[in-house]
Amino acid sequence: MELRVKRAPRIDLEITVPGDKSISHRAVVIAALSNGVCTLQGFLPSEDCMHTVNAMRALGVKIEQPEPTTLIVHGKKRVLTPPKNEINCGNSGTTMRLLAGLLAGQTFESRLVADAGLSRRPMDRVIAPLCEMGASIVAEGPDQTAPLRVSGGSLRGIHYCPSVASAQVKGALLLAGLFARGKTTVEEPLPTRNHMEKMFNYFLVRTATEEAGSVTVFGDQVPESRDFAIPGDISSAAFWLVAAAAQRRGHLLIRDVGLNDTRTALLGVLLRMGAQVREAVEGVDQVEPRGIVEVTGFPLKGTVIQGKEVPRLIDELPILSVAGALANGRTVIRQAGELRVKETDRIAAIAHNLRTMGTQVAELNDGLEISGPAPLHGAQVASFGDHRIAMAFAIAGLFAEGETVVQDAECIRESYPGFETMLEEFSNPKRMQVSTPVIGSLTPTAPGEG
Repeated sequence: MELRVKRAPRIDLEITVPGDKSISHRAVVIAALSNGVCTLQGFLPSEDCMHTVNAMRALGVKIEQPEPTTLIVHGKKRVLTPPKNEINCGNSGTTMRLLAGLLAGQTFESRLVADAGLSRRPMDRVIAPLCEMGASIVAEGPDQTAPLRVSGGSLRGIHYCPSVASAQVKGALLLAGLFARGKTTVEEPLPTRNHMEKMFNYFLVRTATEEAGSVTVFGDQVPESRDFAIPGDISSAAFWLVAAAAQRRGHLLIRDVGLNDTRTALLGVLLRMGAQVREAVEGVDQVEPRGIVEVTGFPLKGTVIQGKEVPRLIDELPILSVAGALANGRTVIRQAGELRVKETDRIAAIAHNLRTMGTQVAELNDGLEISGPAPLHGAQVASFGDHRIAMAFAIAGLFAEGETVVQDAECIRESYPGFETMLEEFSNPKRMQVSTPVIGSLTPTAPGEG
């Protein structure tokens, strides 16, 4: 599939975005372990999240889907069934890593397989601590990559300090900790998104957190069945927020989007780049805050992204690189070497596509230096099989002279079904729905907040 994109007219829209991908994965797994029936609303029916749903079904969990975004999960009180076949995780690293943690606490053997892209991604960072807890996990691919053969066992709690900050690894260890003796503590080198511990708390699983950056789960617990509403995904919203921010007098209002403070660093970056950004929390009844984000575009200026911001921006760095190409001055991204082991080498992919569209960019070992503003020109750009690369450069096409063609864009369905339809809303003025500005009623986001 190809996406063909032309320069956007003035952006003035009010939209919503699909359910949060990270929360959707975790909600399905925790609900499946609960002691009763849970209804999940706002679920993201993307390819990645459906791999998690189908994995839980393969483990004996009954999951009904009366509507694409509604799941009814019949919890199994932590007692899962040995799968009849290997479990296919597709291209979802979240599915594979969370399942590795979950299956480490089972009494049977499972085999997790993946497509070619995920089979190149490192799994040693989750294998090592799970084996330390007492599981047996064999990576059948080269260099500790998938397929993974997981033999669960009698787990013991550990205190683990990962060398790389990773919400997926943290989530896997906390899931395994539910089945372990004693307590399991993960001490992060830098803070990452905290959805797993928030979801545990909502489902009445006892945890403890410390300001130093550690989270503990106490073993031998069964989550309490509860219904849950999943907010819109701020990482999906990021593409549209950057589009509005980079266009002078562009205006965008997004409703019912997740505003977890471990996920909103993007807003602080856009603010210090010169955009007018407002957010207002409207609901915290289910632990995960949600509300409104509004952006008004002004000429952007370059910025530096590094250090503790990076783990909280890891999914947004591709689209922020596009923002850097449209900004005045240099945008520098450092200490982001994790981008090289995502769905593709995102540092190399971003640099290649920005150069193809006319941007001066230097590729660093752990990031990028981007010189802007670049007069982008339409070109054929590759997705590299990576959904976030494909979407980021579709947004770049909204600012380019001529037509931009994003090749092999079907990977977008892994995280954002309906992206193409929304892209049409931004690029076709006849279909635009003008929103009513509400800036005056919202609270400003402070620089660097999130």
